[in-house]
Amino acid sequence: MALDQSLSKRITRDALISIGLYALPVLALVAWFAWTGETPWKHPVKNYSQTTAPAFLSFLEPFFKHLKSWGFIALALALGVLEFVLGLYDNKWTATEKKIDIICFVTPKILIPPVVGYFSLHILPTILPGLANVFSWVPFWGGFFIIAVADDLTQYWYHRIHHQLPFLWRFHRTHHSAPYMGIAMASRQNFIYTVFFSQTYLTTTLIYLGLGYPALFVTAIKTLITMTAHSSVPWDKPFYKYRVLHPVAWVLERLISTPATHHAHHADTTDDGIGNYKGNFGNMFFIWDMIFDTGIITRQYPASYGIKFYKEEEWYAQFLWPLFKSRKDGSELAKNGPEVGDEVEPVSPPQLAGAA
Repeated sequence: MALDQSLSKRITRDALISIGLYALPVLALVAWFAWTGETPWKHPVKNYSQTTAPAFLSFLEPFFKHLKSWGFIALALALGVLEFVLGLYDNKWTATEKKIDIICFVTPKILIPPVVGYFSLHILPTILPGLANVFSWVPFWGGFFIIAVADDLTQYWYHRIHHQLPFLWRFHRTHHSAPYMGIAMASRQNFIYTVFFSQTYLTTTLIYLGLGYPALFVTAIKTLITMTAHSSVPWDKPFYKYRVLHPVAWVLERLISTPATHHAHHADTTDDGIGNYKGNFGNMFFIWDMIFDTGIITRQYPASYGIKFYKEEEWYAQFLWPLFKSRKDGSELAKNGPEVGDEVEPVSPPQLAGAA
């Protein structure tokens, strides 16, 4: 299917705007040094890993370090148990869905680290020789905002094009096939989609160049935001309920992904004025959707999730398409299946015998 011309123009326009957004933290850093007269690049910190965070963040450092290792799994399990105790899965976590969610959660955590490790230890020193820690002089706040914008804006685009370019949709479809929201499906992705996460390699490169310490905080904060945005625990509802919290809600829902805004992205319809699976692409920051006009905010939750044309495809097809295809007729993941399921034209009823 050819890309709509108006969509093509919009993507081009937004990509150009993004170049300016990527540059903002760097320009802010340059302006700061010009104003203060500092020249830290002339006397760079040799051991950047010892660079300290601001006092209000330093006490969280042990928590963030653990979150990047065993803490993520512990938090996911705790939230998952809470969701089940509260009955928030609505009996939709069937045997098929369990298999897909568990495989998508466990397998990448075993196979992806060696890939990223090889990229960091072998590819980067080869293509960027002698540049390890070259930007270790960048102050914490500068590195924090450079990483935050670079990582999350890149993921916004990676996510968006998998929705807007039909030939890429099937690599992301697995994440949307779950008919429920919750921690169980937060890591539910096609393996190839995960391997080629563009922001992973960009952030790894920035860490190699010397921004590793601020990256620890950014990635930990992003993990918390994205996990809780997928969770079926609606932590944002009190902000909408109590008038005194409405100003906080107004800022939160435009700055970061909340359960309401991200659940709307996983809705199985846009007809109710709440669902927006063709938008609300933000991961950590929702502000990208505000800038590019791809988001809607309703403070309401969809009645149902997933995709209307879901055929409960086999776990291997959902996890490893196109290496393995589904055997379900008409599935997007089947051999000769449609690129996008809702493009399948309805079958006309058979004509009556003897009809003209």
